[in-house]
Order: sequence, then C-alpha cells, then structure tokens
Amino acid sequence: MCFGSRDARGSSDVPPRPAPLPASSRNTAAGDGRSTYDAPPSWPPQQASQRSDGDYAPPPGPPPSWPQQQSSQRSDGDYAPPPGPPPGHSKANEHDWEAAVPDTSLLPPPPDLFAGWDRSPVNNASEDEAEQGKAWCFQYPINSTMNVQNTKELYEAIKQGNFNLQVPPTYQGTLDCRRVGVWAGETRKHSTDSCIVSFPPLYAANLHSPSPGKPFSAYYEVHIAPDNRKEVSLAIGFTALPYPPFRLPGWHRGSLAVHGDDGHRYVNDTWGGKELVDGNYRFIPGGKYGIGITFTRKDGAGYGPAPDTIDTEVIFTDNGRVVARWDLHEEIDAERDLPVTGLEGDYDLSAAIGTFDAVKYEVHLSPENWAYQEMKNAKLAEMKS
Repeated sequence: MCFGSRDARGSSDVPPRPAPLPASSRNTAAGDGRSTYDAPPSWPPQQASQRSDGDYAPPPGPPPSWPQQQSSQRSDGDYAPPPGPPPGHSKANEHDWEAAVPDTSLLPPPPDLFAGWDRSPVNNASEDEAEQGKAWCFQYPINSTMNVQNTKELYEAIKQGNFNLQVPPTYQGTLDCRRVGVWAGETRKHSTDSCIVSFPPLYAANLHSPSPGKPFSAYYEVHIAPDNRKEVSLAIGFTALPYPPFRLPGWHRGSLAVHGDDGHRYVNDTWGGKELVDGNYRFIPGGKYGIGITFTRKDGAGYGPAPDTIDTEVIFTDNGRVVARWDLHEEIDAERDLPVTGLEGDYDLSAAIGTFDAVKYEVHLSPENWAYQEMKNAKLAEMKS
C-alpha cells in the first residue's frame, strides 16, 4: 500500500528511473578519474570471522588436539566438574535413603479417626430435643449407687433370663410379655423417640465384674417382624441408668447402640454415629439382630478402677453371624468423641431398645431363640450350672 498522493496515476505514465547516487556516496579512484561504488557492509565471506578490531575470533569449540574432558569448559572461562563421584568416593559411601526411610506398606492402616457423621443420612432428631436430652442427663447423672444389690433372687433372675422391660411415657404402641425373657412390641406411625430399658440389668457390676480368666458377656437379640415396613425404625444397645426416656440409646452418656435406619453405631454420640459395616448396611424386615458386650480382666491387673483393669469389647450379630466388633477404648477423635464413662464395667448396664415411627419387633432376653449359636450355647450352659 502506498501512503502518498490520492491522485491515481495514468496507465500511460512512464515508471520513474532509478535515482543516481549522490556525489558523496561515490568513491573516486586517485589519478584515473573513474568512479566506483562503496563496498558493502561487513566482511567478505571468507573473512566473516574477522572482528572489527582487525583480529579474528576463534572458531567455536575446543582445539582439535584437546582431550575430550576439556570440552566441558564453561563460557565464563572456568571448567565444570566431571560427571560422577570423585575417584576415591565409592558407591558404599553414598547416603542410602531407602535404608533411612522404612517401608510403610507393611504397617497396619491408621485408625479411621474422622469416620463420624455430622448427621444421620436418613432421620435426625431436632437440635432442641438434643439439648433437652443433655439437660436431662445433667440433672440426673449416673452414679454407682444405682448398682443393684447382690442378692440370691436377683442373681437367679438374671441367670435365667427373667428380665422385665420398662416402657417410657413417650412410647406409643404396645409391648407384651409372651413368656419369660421374650417381649413383643409394635409402635404406631409417627411415634416419637422412646427408649425401653430392662430390669434387672443384663450386666450387674456387683455380680458380674470379671475375675482373672473368667470374662462375662451380656447379650440379647431383637427380631424384626417379616411384615415390617422397609425402613426399620429401631435401635438396640446398652445403657447405664438413668437414661432420658425420650431419646434413642447411644446418643448420650453411658449408652451405646446400633440404629437400624442408618446402620450406624453410636457411643455417647449426638451427631451422626459411625458406619457399622459399610455405607449400605441397614436392618431389614425379618432380620435377627443381636448386640453383646464382654468384660475381661486384663492380665496381671488387680481390682482397681474398671477403665484401668478391664477390657471391653462390643459385638454385633446379624442372623447369627458376627458382622462387627470393636474395642470400647479404641483410638478416637478427642474433639468429636465423648467419654465412655458408664460402659467400662463399673456400672450396671441394662438392655436399651429405641423405637420411633412404626416398627414391629420381638425382644429376646433369654437365650432359647437366639440366632447366634455360640452365645446361645454358652448362656444355656450357664443357666444349667
């Protein structure tokens, strides 16, 4: 594009001739009167490496006669070190990081400290109800004076599985004793949270505190009716007394439970519990579920405080098969998990059955119809002894 006159040039215009060089750009040879053109800039091709000061620049790279190792000369005139360690430095003298850092693949997995749920994925009580439960527990704390007395009558009742169930005022439905140690219950739709407890307790600290080599297990089962609705609105566990009757077991101090609607286990947990088996586990209609707690005196331990002398393990069974077990004193998240006081063998523990909404079930406190055969056989033998 031409940036000049706006007038178009005619097609017959003669193109301009080359302009002659000005006189100052020509070079006149001395004596012969001839004129020549100035030399082009830069050096002739054969002298391209000649510098402007009249000398020549060296060709790139080292001289042909230099050894190969001298080709490592740097641009600043110094030399780079040769590759590899010095001649007197052997491989054995090098730092072996693999020996300093152990292989962690053989170590056991770390505890799942942050597996707790903030909320249940299905049903949740209101925050007001949780605060009411906390206030109730503060007003009625558990204490050792609740432990039952060591009497022959009480000992025989527990041994034979002759337990009663106490229904709280919040319970909306029926609960009938079918025979010794067997109770059938059904709640109405939209029933509020309720906690049914057994008396006598399944574990009496004055009677059952384990001795060396002789652990004690408290266990019972709840069988869900086959015609129950798909969601099983029931929880089974243990609690020290007293316990707020309008709250499900496992939510407050001195209690633990497994909830059937979300399949989570709760130990003094007002949040969302922890997964018992996996994220898909739930109670189902027709299922037979059992929960047990075993107290074992530690080897060489005397008769000091229960937390220091007794190991406590909880098991959960599904149709006669143990599907979960955990140590009550497992590693926990100190900020989220609350104390397990009351569950360590120094307080009485009653069966605790939580209900809400509509559910149809049977509670088996005596062993005759238990699905878990190992515990059934052990308790039947104990009854005969």
